[in-house]
Amino acid sequence: MAVVFVGISVNATYGTFIRAIKEDIFLKWNGSNYLGVVWPGNVSFPDFLNPRAAEFWAREIAAFRRTLPVDGLWIDMNEISNFVDPPPLNALDDPPYRIDNSGVRRPINNKTVPASAVHYGGVAEYDAHNLFGFLEARATHDALLRDTGRRPFVLSRSTFVGSGRYTAHWTGDNFATWDDLRYSINTMLSFGLFGIPMIGADICGFGGNTTEELCSRWIQLGAFYPFSRDHSAIGTVRRELYLWESVARSARKALGLRYRLLPYLYTLMYEAHTTGAPIARPLFFSYPGDVATYGIDRQFLLGRGVLVSPVLEPGATTVTAYFPAGRWFSLYDFSLAVATKTGKRVTLPAPADTVNVHVAGGNILPLQQPALTSSRVRQSVVHLLVALAEDGTATGDLFLDDGESPEMVGARSRWSQIKFSGATESGGSVVRVRSHVVHDSYAPSRTMVIAKVVLMGLRSPAPPKGFAVNANGVQTYRFAYSRL
Repeated sequence: MAVVFVGISVNATYGTFIRAIKEDIFLKWNGSNYLGVVWPGNVSFPDFLNPRAAEFWAREIAAFRRTLPVDGLWIDMNEISNFVDPPPLNALDDPPYRIDNSGVRRPINNKTVPASAVHYGGVAEYDAHNLFGFLEARATHDALLRDTGRRPFVLSRSTFVGSGRYTAHWTGDNFATWDDLRYSINTMLSFGLFGIPMIGADICGFGGNTTEELCSRWIQLGAFYPFSRDHSAIGTVRRELYLWESVARSARKALGLRYRLLPYLYTLMYEAHTTGAPIARPLFFSYPGDVATYGIDRQFLLGRGVLVSPVLEPGATTVTAYFPAGRWFSLYDFSLAVATKTGKRVTLPAPADTVNVHVAGGNILPLQQPALTSSRVRQSVVHLLVALAEDGTATGDLFLDDGESPEMVGARSRWSQIKFSGATESGGSVVRVRSHVVHDSYAPSRTMVIAKVVLMGLRSPAPPKGFAVNANGVQTYRFAYSRL
């Protein structure tokens, strides 16, 4: 993935700048192209309200990819960010209020383009400012799609309503502090509700110097961000996860579980694409009738079934977590952690290398095996975790496609969806797990094998007398018990 800064260097020998001048696609100010300052020095900014700008952008991306055939683009500094403060030109640049920026009341032109700048069609920057990141993300997404024919990956720092259709998002320049570790949860949950499901914060913090303990706890949380990455500012201490053995242990444990959960997470991405439901969800999203969930922003759900309860304070070796009504099983050892009729706060052990992750009874999770890449994970066998609810039932989904096709519609669309259900019968002496293929137009290049079915929540004091998948009895099986 390559980083793209939106400001184009003002350089008479730079081909991109020459072509942009010829196309006349820059933002205007005081009768000429606005001149700002960013990393390349003096720059001008494409005006994505101009229909010629998207065409120009697509041609430049195609030319860049002929030199460096990247799979995705990271578009940054697109609020628009500017290293200088433009002087006021008219009343738009000096309104009778200030922007509350990091606790400081700042002028509206602070470190951005002037509000009096003019877009295509005579639209003032004052009226279009919040659209810039959205419009650039859309143009970048469409350019990659046109050039590759594959599903684009775009990462944008600036977003607006509707951006989630075109881009992933990270939460910008956070800091290596315990406060920002905590804030990353409610920020992530908010963006999911805003319709931007592929969201995450810079793990271990971007600015400032992290500590070993903070970085360890952050990867335990960040491994379950929908968009998960470690990224830091120049001049700060190194924070690669392998630099400390304790952080490496946390990373292996948490990222190992994330990689096992990839089939479940990918299915949640399909759900987000088709319904708008977030991937990472506040507890009230799945338990709206439980008023105790309404203020919880220190835990979150992945889909409806997986609850993440991270440590968010230094020195802590326990975490107090809220469990809505039902059964909750550990995703590490499959033991029953909590069974509650009305919802319950529970203090859980939280060793230095461990984050608490639980699955709710009533869910079936498809898992694969951890590997160094997601493509290797897709080649591994499947395990089904069947977490039975109090009534002995569970359901789940699995979505499959090639990971590259841009849409799931049309004659060339190739995708499959499988629904799973599980139930105990005859007083718990028989367990049945069924699969139902809802849509079937994609077949993996390698046959997917369900190598293990883990049943959690059986009540019978003796192993069931039979086990069946669909209508077929399984001759060889083994049960291990955790007493309820």
